[in-house]
Amino acid sequence: FLGLKTLTVIQNALNILKARGTEIDIEAIPLDDEKTYALYSRADTVAVFQVESSGMRDALRQLQPNCIEDIIALVALYRPGPMENIPKYCNVKHGREQPDFLHPMLEPILKETQGIIVYQEQVMQIAQVMAGYSLGGADLLRRAMGKKILEAMDAERPKFLEGAAKNDVPESKALEVWKLLEKFANYGFNKSHAAAYAYVSYQTGWLKANYPVEFMAGVMNLDMHLTEKLAVYRQELGRLGIELLPPDVNLSADDFTVEDAPPREPDEEDDDKPRHPLAIRYALGALKNVGGEAMRSLVDERRENGPFQDLFDLARRVDLKLIGKRALENVARAGAFDSLEPNRRRVFDSLETLVAFSAVCQEEKGSAQVSLFDGAGVETAPPKLAKCQDWPQSDRLSEEAAAIGFYISGHPLDDYAEALRRKRVMTYGEMAARSYLSGRLAAVVTGKQERKSQRGTSFAFVQLSDPSGSYEAVVFSEVLHAQRDNLEPGSMVVLTVDADKDGDQLKLRIEGVQPIDEAVASVGASGFKVLIEQATALSGIVACIAQAGGAAGLEGPSGPPPRGRGVVEIIAPLEGTEREAVIKLPGHYATTPQLKSALKSVEGVAWVEEA
Repeated sequence: FLGLKTLTVIQNALNILKARGTEIDIEAIPLDDEKTYALYSRADTVAVFQVESSGMRDALRQLQPNCIEDIIALVALYRPGPMENIPKYCNVKHGREQPDFLHPMLEPILKETQGIIVYQEQVMQIAQVMAGYSLGGADLLRRAMGKKILEAMDAERPKFLEGAAKNDVPESKALEVWKLLEKFANYGFNKSHAAAYAYVSYQTGWLKANYPVEFMAGVMNLDMHLTEKLAVYRQELGRLGIELLPPDVNLSADDFTVEDAPPREPDEEDDDKPRHPLAIRYALGALKNVGGEAMRSLVDERRENGPFQDLFDLARRVDLKLIGKRALENVARAGAFDSLEPNRRRVFDSLETLVAFSAVCQEEKGSAQVSLFDGAGVETAPPKLAKCQDWPQSDRLSEEAAAIGFYISGHPLDDYAEALRRKRVMTYGEMAARSYLSGRLAAVVTGKQERKSQRGTSFAFVQLSDPSGSYEAVVFSEVLHAQRDNLEPGSMVVLTVDADKDGDQLKLRIEGVQPIDEAVASVGASGFKVLIEQATALSGIVACIAQAGGAAGLEGPSGPPPRGRGVVEIIAPLEGTEREAVIKLPGHYATTPQLKSALKSVEGVAWVEEA
């Protein structure tokens, strides 16, 4: 019995499927499922047991497996020593090379492994068939060979040659087989063990091929507190077209759950990227420094008594002191309160007030006081929340990443997307998909580790993020010395890189670094359209333009802002009608990505798009 965490992953996925009305007996799934072998052949095996590594994925592409025996053989072959036979196994399987069965009597034993001795059981069978060993004696031979017991092997060799001679096997051929047995028994794998591992691998592959959303949710639930793994799975979801929905106190559970994907936004209608009809909702319990038990109590209250109406309703119904201020801060940073109050900074700055209000409400519940007049409890009036503008978009995303470990609701580079496209700057995902070995990439620096080479020169590994995911690059002494300040965590940069291909990965070397604002300085949008939900947003928009780059007459605290050539239109719905008013601001503006990001953070602004 294999005590593997993968068994829990499988059970997690089955439980999620059952909750959605699909019950599966995993022990009864067909072993000839075409979708599963297609998944193996494409090496789409992130989170698939035993075959996740880049080397194993390369082997799968060579092998193009189409039966469970191929998976069993690969599990046994992919180890130091036997793996040198993987190319031969693949060539024989696909008819590019003829199998060598050593002797006709061994063909039935070696046929399923393309003429290669792979398993310890084959060593035993060869000794039995060619040299007349009993199975008990063959097992003693296998053990002696596997443990390199020289005395026992020396005693067995004449016995093997004598038995082979009785079966009319020439001594030279018997000696050749003996030497091969010595070699392969040393690192031969136990077939029953390989079969058990391969069967579990196949079950995970089958789930991913047929129920990818439920499978990935099951995987993420097991690795809920391993941020680096969750970031890898998030990238895999993007590749599969599965949306990862942000945490929400009214929609999330304490673990990862599956729900219908939300309808596409109008600007996504023409997106030709495949999109799965189901999505995964981020787990409240997976947020950093947030206890699963505390989140479970919140979720149980919501399920029992309905969604929370606002922050005060939540504070009345859930004892926020038990959740803890630090946990609540990360829930706010992650945007899980957005459905109750979209201004994340206001929530964050009001947490002490909300915790105190919650404590009073819990005390009132406990004392069960009643009014002398009508028999009803006296309800404490809700306090006032902090008055403040929301964090700028870049800060919102930074806080979100601090609480989750990566970005979910957007990416700091989103506002630069059009300008970067005009400058022919790629994402890492585009570069990897097209197998380019040089180019320019935009990224946010998320980490850096400096090292010294044996020669004493400095180099660094730099962790980077863009909308396609996270990746790493190396930077050597000269560039590191010149650009160290631009490679600090949080910096947004455009990198000139060279790459080497390593399986399905690119190994990147940074050859040049430029701050992103400098790289796109000559590229501005022709204008912005800004949809507002309330009239009070107008003053915020004017102040924002005055500070971030506007026209003469809109002066900020530092004097006249830089002029530009773009126009800004305000779109305001007319109350009580289906019509909109369009207000074109006078003059021209520096319609840069920075201004776009700043406008999006103004309270009352619904969206900003390039004209």
